[in-house]
Amino acid sequence: MTAAAEWSAWTCRVRLVVTDPAALAPGRALLTRRMAAVDRACSRFRADSELSLLGRAGGGWTPVSPLLAEALAVALRAAELTDGDVDPTVGGALVSLAHDGDPLGTGARAEPAVVPAPGWHTVELDRAAGRVRVPAGVLLDLGATAKAWTADRAAAEITAATGSGVLVAIGGDVAVAGPAPAGGWRVRVEDVTAPLDRRPTGPCAVVTVRSGGLATSGTRARRWQQAGLHLHHLLDPRTGLPARPVWRTVSVAAGSCVDANTVSTATVVRGDGAWPWLRAVRVPARLVTEDGAVLTVGGWPAESAA
Repeated sequence: MTAAAEWSAWTCRVRLVVTDPAALAPGRALLTRRMAAVDRACSRFRADSELSLLGRAGGGWTPVSPLLAEALAVALRAAELTDGDVDPTVGGALVSLAHDGDPLGTGARAEPAVVPAPGWHTVELDRAAGRVRVPAGVLLDLGATAKAWTADRAAAEITAATGSGVLVAIGGDVAVAGPAPAGGWRVRVEDVTAPLDRRPTGPCAVVTVRSGGLATSGTRARRWQQAGLHLHHLLDPRTGLPARPVWRTVSVAAGSCVDANTVSTATVVRGDGAWPWLRAVRVPARLVTEDGAVLTVGGWPAESAA
């Protein structure tokens, strides 16, 4: 038996599944508290968050909470592993493209501005001292890693507290912990995460996950128009513009959700140039082209329709 709860938060679907039904209520409470704490520390969309306050700090060393310090460390590690394809200094570029104050990406301005990311090397993090230094004017955005990291942390916390097997899905970021149900966790990958009783609108597949995490990054969930241009939230940090439309969806399985999401996001950013890197990192991946063709690498299983 499993028990599940599903709700909306952070402008996406949140799903919690447990192998022990008695763990559902305490598990949901733990997940809700974890997400609230991350939001207070890491949100770019609330003026009172630690991250927003850091953006107004003026470029000096600024004390940060252990939670934000860990979130920043995760983001900087992702930037290092991807040679800057996943870069937390894209906040200014997102603001310039009217993705500020509007997490659904429905806002617009007359002319899109181009603001390349200053680069993750400009951020200095001293975790031992609990402080960080970000150059004045550099805005951080942790959207590329914070959801996946939250899913990983919450799944582990719920299992530790309840002993139950756990699946946490926040949008396209899925983390599992503890004993899996018989046959493993069945996860549907698709362009835009939707309730399981809703028919997918694009190419989709169902895969089995037994440990670690699975993440789907794509250009269909958060899109908007500006000055006649179709934009999305996955930016190429080097240009400050949305990644070229090569892959509409990339799904990756890895030892953790944050690692899966790091690879899936970087693959979207790299476009056609992702293939050598994907083969080098040796993780299962499913790539969907703009016209809906499905390509796989790294031992991703054969398609099983939802």
